[in-house]
Amino acid sequence: MSLIGAACAGFLIAVLWMDLIFDSQVLAHRGPGDLPAPVLASIAGYYRRATTTSRPMSYLIAVVMVILLGALGFRVATGSEPTWKTIVAAVLAGIPILLAMLRTVPNAIRLGARDSDPAEQSRLARAVCRDHLLCFGGMSAFLVLWVVG
Repeated sequence: MSLIGAACAGFLIAVLWMDLIFDSQVLAHRGPGDLPAPVLASIAGYYRRATTTSRPMSYLIAVVMVILLGALGFRVATGSEPTWKTIVAAVLAGIPILLAMLRTVPNAIRLGARDSDPAEQSRLARAVCRDHLLCFGGMSAFLVLWVVG
């Protein structure tokens, strides 16, 4: 189960890295104004492909998240780790997964649809970038904890 959890976390980190390649465009425009049109077009185009037109492949990410949670549940059930380590691992994996389900993916879908004004699209792009940075940190810390243990 250790290898399965590590593989899932590695896959999710790779997906986050790809997302961050596009998200990072917002970092050069930290002011309160709208993002430039080419930046919005690039990011929104990526999220349209990643969340909408790539189905059913986009569901693979959700499947990997479920497998990761299953591997974590297996560790809990077997009691093979100290309780504190299991709790920390659950938080480090659970927060990014919940954030993705509840906020990041819906925001990315809305951004990819491009059915709102540039101010709202800019807000969505910045929110998705922040979420992905947080998820990247959490999932990376989870992987270190999972593998080192």
